[in-house]
Amino acid sequence: MSNLTRARENPKEQLFDEIDRIHAGMLGIEGSHMHMQPMAPQLDRQTRTIWFFTKTDAEIVDAIVPGARAHFCVVGKDHDYHACLAGRISVRRDPAKVDEYWSSVVEAWFDHGKKDPKLTMLALEIEDAEVWASTGSKLKFGWEIAKANFNPDEEPDVGVKAHLTFNGGSADHLRHMI
Repeated sequence: MSNLTRARENPKEQLFDEIDRIHAGMLGIEGSHMHMQPMAPQLDRQTRTIWFFTKTDAEIVDAIVPGARAHFCVVGKDHDYHACLAGRISVRRDPAKVDEYWSSVVEAWFDHGKKDPKLTMLALEIEDAEVWASTGSKLKFGWEIAKANFNPDEEPDVGVKAHLTFNGGSADHLRHMI
């Protein structure tokens, strides 16, 4: 369940924790005219980069040109956390990252393991994100809706929305959700 206090006080760390908890999110390349597709994220917190394993002949690889930008959308396992991240994306076959993130799940996709000639990675360097954390409590949600219905000047306080920038690594905008 989403922690609203944490969403207000440390939204960047909460975002990173949510990315680590999911098996896949939706990745799309800006201007490519391709639909977003599910991809399994491997987060490097230090560099604020999300790595994805893929094959060199994948359509998404062909869509990535120098300077390309992408969006990665995350829905938390409890469906009370949503995020959309954006940044520069590139195709990089980084042997150190292959070793770091390799698993039996990844291996299932590559016939020749780490030496597969089609193995490559995508690196999304996160520049900014929008996050929405909402209460998972039906009681809290109902209470907030009832209060707002009785008082036309009050909006329900059911969550937090934050805009994060990652050039300095801190949240630059934070407000309550409607």
